Amino acid sequence: QVQLVESGGGLVQPGGSLRLSCAASGSIFRFYFMGWYRQAPGKQRELVAAVTGDGGTNYADSVKGRFSISRNNAYNTVYLQMNSLKPEDTAVYYCNADSVSTSLGPGYYWGQGTQVTVSS
Repeated sequence: QVQLVESGGGLVQPGGSLRLSCAASGSIFRFYFMGWYRQAPGKQRELVAAVTGDGGTNYADSVKGRFSISRNNAYNTVYLQMNSLKPEDTAVYYCNADSVSTSLGPGYYWGQGTQVTVSS
């Protein structure tokens, strides 16, 4: 059974940084698409950042220049470095992955979510 396990969420002051990690377990195949989505209370889930099978990256306009996504293909792991955090970044962040090589997301597999709260 494939599981995506997130870590690294928490409470941070505005302007601070956090690094989220997502590791896949139970997987015997490579995830081509890996990304992060987030959902704030009362809002729809939205794409934050993703990396596709060809190595391309995609970011939401609201996080460009502040967030950076990276991956370790050998271990089916993806990271999200979040800098200059703002209160509006507060949300539950979900890891997402797909084993389809042409996938642009969202993929079939989801993590359980990790809370990120930006507040003074």
